[in-house]
Amino acid sequence: MIERRKEAIALKYDQEKDAAPKVIGKGKGKIAENILEAAKANDIPIQEDPSLTELLGKLNINESIPAELYEAVAEVFAFIYQVDREVGKK
Repeated sequence: MIERRKEAIALKYDQEKDAAPKVIGKGKGKIAENILEAAKANDIPIQEDPSLTELLGKLNINESIPAELYEAVAEVFAFIYQVDREVGKK
């Protein structure tokens, strides 16, 4: 069995500044582990979606998400919103 290298993509969305979410970090292997550790240390929700990660991994840093990925990325942000609400109740 071949184990795939870990891959991570960090997104940011500022409704007031950006028309769409942007890729602000990405990496494989150790870099991906560092991104995930930083997210955990800063209580940033993490969602695992290998297919979406593969698609977003083709984008450059500071590149906006293309329109054809809006729906998939919207699901990620909905997940984050839900996690934030649940954490706020505790």
